[in-house]
Amino acid sequence: MDYLEGDEAGLKSVTFLIEGDYAYGYMKSEKGVHRLVRISPFDAGGRRHTSFASVEVLPEITEDIEIEINPDDLRIDTYRASGAGGQHVNKTSSAIRITHIPTNIVVACQTERSQLQNKEIAMKMLKSKLLDLKEREHKEKIEDLKGEQKDIAWGSQIRSYVFCPYTLVKDHRTNYEVGNVHGVMDGDLNGFMNEYLKNYKEEV
Repeated sequence: MDYLEGDEAGLKSVTFLIEGDYAYGYMKSEKGVHRLVRISPFDAGGRRHTSFASVEVLPEITEDIEIEINPDDLRIDTYRASGAGGQHVNKTSSAIRITHIPTNIVVACQTERSQLQNKEIAMKMLKSKLLDLKEREHKEKIEDLKGEQKDIAWGSQIRSYVFCPYTLVKDHRTNYEVGNVHGVMDGDLNGFMNEYLKNYKEEV
């Protein structure tokens, strides 16, 4: 739905839509900070590097969920879409970026041909983020009443992917781990998802 290329290589950020049975139920296990340890292919000295990626997982808002947004709270910018998408996309400023000023939440979409279509998708993304923010604030208020404090800092990674000096992927919430790093990087997340859901069920 939207992506920004990295300054030197790779991706700085990417937003995509996943469809399928229980898609959100499974994918919410991936929400959090992921830590990668590897020999960087961009380091001529062949040194080990640690990097982090923040993953956000939101349910798609359906038409029956109403969230009021004041149009005066929005800043809407248009820009030219980048990358694949055909000549038409690149010639027109069809991409949309919406900033919700009170919360500073930013969403963007550039995959559709028209500004209107991109705006509709971006608004749905914004509503999803605002709903998620509202639920988080409610949850924190409940936990304050219980006297519990949760560490939600950037550095509290949920999972580590280690390529060097050994190979291991470990989930720090469930302690589930596998040695086949490449398999996990190719998308084999079932074990991690199932362990997370089993632990989540036990907590509930």
